[in-house]
Formats: sequence, structure tokens, C-alpha cells
Amino acid sequence: MPGKRWVHSGGRPGVKPSDSEKTAITAACDEFIANVLVPRFLPEIRPTKFNYPVAIYGKWHGNKFRFFQRFRSDRGDAIEPEFEVPFVRLEFVGHDRFDISYYRHTETWFRLHWNLSLREAIRLIEDDGLLHPV
Repeated sequence: MPGKRWVHSGGRPGVKPSDSEKTAITAACDEFIANVLVPRFLPEIRPTKFNYPVAIYGKWHGNKFRFFQRFRSDRGDAIEPEFEVPFVRLEFVGHDRFDISYYRHTETWFRLHWNLSLREAIRLIEDDGLLHPV
């Protein structure tokens, strides 16, 4: 092999939602979080002597909308009192088309589903146990 070169290896460069699409996607995901994920996986905050969940929310990173779970630790020797862990992401690949990945324990993303509508993606997140918060 004569030489090495750098290549892009993550995501689809240049495919980003318009501002109106981003607003609509955010609204749908926030409604899903508030009406499904929080009541199902975090109906109340229960402090423990270890890390415990205190919030579920979402935010954009480039062309990906990621779902997070925020944890708190009340231990005196905790490195950080609170930290966030992503658990699933929707990668925007085109108008109303998304790939779904889950966050592995190895701190890498693994794509499970390709080219779904937002409605299909949200339904899969609700139904597929691999895509649920811890």
C-alpha cells in the first residue's frame, strides 16, 4: 500500500435537517420523552447510595438527535455529582428518514435500524428494549 490517507468515517456528511424540520423533530421527540419515556422509566426520582437517574431529555449533535439519561450521585467521593449518558440516537438521513443507533457499554454507537420515518423510529424506541434507558 503506497500511502495512507484520511477519510470520513462517521455519519453522512452534509445531510442536515432544515430549521423547520429540526423544530418539528425536536417537538415530536420532546413530546415522546414527556409522555412516554419519563412516565415509564422515571415516574419518580428515588435517591440511592449509588448513581440514580434524575432526568431524561434529548438534544442535537450535528445531524443526530440523541436521547440522554442524567444521573446523580450523592456520595462524597463522586468524581462528578451529576453526569449524562446517551442511550439512543436518531440520525437524520433525509426528509423524514432516520437511522436508529443505541449506545453500547463500550461507549460506541451501534446502528440497528435504517431509513425509517420519524413515526416508525419513535415507535421502535418505545417498543425495543435495547433502545430503552437503563
